Amino acid sequence: MTIRNLPNGISRRGVLKGASALGAASLILPAGVRPASAEPKKGGILRVGMGHGSTSDSLDPGSWDNAYSQVFATARHNNLTEIAADGSLAPEIAESWEASADAMTWTFTIRQGVTFHSGKDLTPEDVVASINYHRGEESTSAAKPIVENITDIKIDGQNVVISLNGGNADFPFIMSDYHIPIMPAVDGKIDPTSTDGCGPYVVDKFDPGVEALLTRNPNYWKSDRAHFDGIVLLPIVDAAARQNALMSGEVDVIDRVDLNTVHLLQRAPNIKILSVSGTQHYTFIMDSRADPFTDNNVRMAVKHAVNREELVEKILNGYGVVGNDHPIGRSNRFHADDLEQRTYDPDKAKFYLREAGMDSLSLTLSASEAAFGGAVDAAVLISESAAAAGITVEVSREPADGYWSNVWMQKPFVASYWGGRPTEDWMFSTAYASGAPWNESYWEHEGFNKLLVEARSELDEAKRREMYVEMQRLVRDEGSTVIPMFANYVMAHTDAVATPEQIGANWTMDGFRAIERWWFA
Repeated sequence: MTIRNLPNGISRRGVLKGASALGAASLILPAGVRPASAEPKKGGILRVGMGHGSTSDSLDPGSWDNAYSQVFATARHNNLTEIAADGSLAPEIAESWEASADAMTWTFTIRQGVTFHSGKDLTPEDVVASINYHRGEESTSAAKPIVENITDIKIDGQNVVISLNGGNADFPFIMSDYHIPIMPAVDGKIDPTSTDGCGPYVVDKFDPGVEALLTRNPNYWKSDRAHFDGIVLLPIVDAAARQNALMSGEVDVIDRVDLNTVHLLQRAPNIKILSVSGTQHYTFIMDSRADPFTDNNVRMAVKHAVNREELVEKILNGYGVVGNDHPIGRSNRFHADDLEQRTYDPDKAKFYLREAGMDSLSLTLSASEAAFGGAVDAAVLISESAAAAGITVEVSREPADGYWSNVWMQKPFVASYWGGRPTEDWMFSTAYASGAPWNESYWEHEGFNKLLVEARSELDEAKRREMYVEMQRLVRDEGSTVIPMFANYVMAHTDAVATPEQIGANWTMDGFRAIERWWFA
């Protein structure tokens, strides 16, 4: 390979009956809508600089924990379903699906004529093995919580029939999770270290923390996708280095634009800013098992000591909105619109400290740019605002490399980020349910976990809304996570890069699918 210059309004019936009813619906609004681009054309090597990636990155789909891994994954793999750019659910390896009346049994019809990069035909057996990899007591996959309600998977001709232990009206959305790509099976099992996939690009080289090189899959079944001849995917965690790489022409696209210097890119010739709003949120996690965070009064004191408006203004430069200490975005269909917005209130923070039997509090907050752009500056601002409440916060600047293995979920008070999820159940099950591998604050709440199970199988939309609103309240008032802001996805690219009219806002980089959907003008 030659490298060039090194939804609201969606019906339950629509979900249950499959993709055909979902084309005009959206669970994630608003997505980025852009002026119409010319028709896609093939050619060129796309060079992408991403603000993520580490030497500890793995090919194991259950371990993908940053956007570099996730973009790399969607470059080489497909899933049963896909979140379309407008937020609707679209068919991918499953060309259609059907549910029983109680949403406990789902039948997915597997697309024929799809081959893996190795030349092997994709079969229902591959689908079963790919899902089963994330199940079972021995599984350490981050997707384990969202598939643990599967009780049985069987093959019926070209169909895969999945039985659940309770109704789940959102189940087809779960099958789009980037942790659950369809991989080739041998003797009923996948090889989690394999690069073999059925997606748009074939892996030529993967050097964790350094680069990934890919070339177009000549046999890709989507004729209207995969326009580049090849991909160079570079982890450039330092924001200044990433921005300089774009301005100097070393890369064509970057994500996580440094909002403190976005004005420099706006003035640069031949550079375009791409900003879309979705479910991405920035968090500060308190380990609920570690003192003093075992006391909810302390957690509430910290939450009231954070100046959210200041963080949105100074860290996001207005590219986002304030958060309310729960992870459900305003575009999610069951967002708790009437839940009182928490604001900066040092007096309330002092009140909760007194309830905890304290006059003052000293904490260490670990942060790194690996968590999100501006994370260290955000930690400093929190330190300054918390001082007025009698809370001393020492900021510990952590190294970017290894942050997700050595700091996140290891130290008691740390910065983190989430891309959010298309459904409430998916978000809560991944990061707040008891025992979830990515329950980053180790929060345990019996009432919340009971509601989570009940809401998943509740088919009455009004009752479901009540349950999810109550769960948002519980996380806000009893949870162990500060969620002060929801951030737009802000990317930049040269004017040589063309994009579709609508950009996916479910995750960064066009829902992780820029490599598949974009092209050179």
